[in-house]
Amino acid sequence: MARKFLYIIAAIVVLVFAGRLALTFYGDSLMGMALVPRGGFEAQPPLAANAYADPALWYSRPGAQDDPAKLRPTGLPAGDAPLPAAVFFIHPTSYYGPTHWNAPQGDATAERTARLMIGGMASAFNGSAQLWVPKYRQATFGAFLADRPERNRALDLAYGDVRQAFHAFLASIPADQPIVLVGHSQGALHLKRLLRDEVAGKPLARRVAAAYVVGWPVSLAHDLPAMGLPACSAPGQPGCVMSWLSYAEPADPRQTLAAYARFPALDGQSPGGSPFLCSNPLTGGQGGSAPASQNRGTLVPDATMTGGMLVAATVPARCAANHFLLIGAPPVMGPYVLPGNNYHVYDLLLFWANVRTDVAARVAAWKPQ
Repeated sequence: MARKFLYIIAAIVVLVFAGRLALTFYGDSLMGMALVPRGGFEAQPPLAANAYADPALWYSRPGAQDDPAKLRPTGLPAGDAPLPAAVFFIHPTSYYGPTHWNAPQGDATAERTARLMIGGMASAFNGSAQLWVPKYRQATFGAFLADRPERNRALDLAYGDVRQAFHAFLASIPADQPIVLVGHSQGALHLKRLLRDEVAGKPLARRVAAAYVVGWPVSLAHDLPAMGLPACSAPGQPGCVMSWLSYAEPADPRQTLAAYARFPALDGQSPGGSPFLCSNPLTGGQGGSAPASQNRGTLVPDATMTGGMLVAATVPARCAANHFLLIGAPPVMGPYVLPGNNYHVYDLLLFWANVRTDVAARVAAWKPQ
């Protein structure tokens, strides 16, 4: 009975998350009134220098109890090979409160929602014994509707935590181990900055086996050159970036494009309508198309979003002329598809088994330098 009650609560949490996210994309003015904090930005000091030595500041890390990333969907072979790389995963937005520009530490609703999303997304990388997912003072969803200085300050605060967690991650893993970097949505936005600040032009770049910057556009002209890694052009290519934004057809990405243009790129310029990276997770390269038969397994979540099953050969992938990844007719994934056939919530789940295979191939091809 207790487990059933927790599943019901989990379903309600995700429903609230998805409904608010959908309205955010397609009702900016209305949702802005409801979700953009009315008060001023609350300046907060950096976390203590050793804050991320505390296991309580991690959703996932070696030895973590009740680790949400340990999800193993039905249909995954029991003996799949381990991933000999350390993975740093930055989760998407899970805080929607209009009271604060940044999530208060320990916010129960934000943490429950984050755990559900980590279960579906980060689990694709749980072949690694070194999978680390930090908690951070994320910007509230309303910040993405605001064109005010507070928005940038909220994102800077969140990024400061992510960067500090990344340093703790690096200090905790073997110095010669390859690393994989993953971020989705707000997490991808922070990962772009992390690549620019910590990887580009630095010795650490030689240890990056792959970077998955998913659910946030990566401008080919204004972002990618600053990130220090090329776009992945072939399967098994190490040291490169994969990025995609998923839409079923007919697709209406106007609101996503408008949001893309509102945020400055890594070079400080507006990306405007500039082309962005479309990686194809079914082929492992940039652009192109692949039939559903090449999809090794979509993670179709159960009603609680705490488990699911792998279903092969149902979702194709094609990079369109507008740089979005089109997945054909809308697949049945659950009730959290956003208006315009936006499958943002499912970007990684749609190609879960291919992502798992893709990262394994890139790590296997990585060579120390």
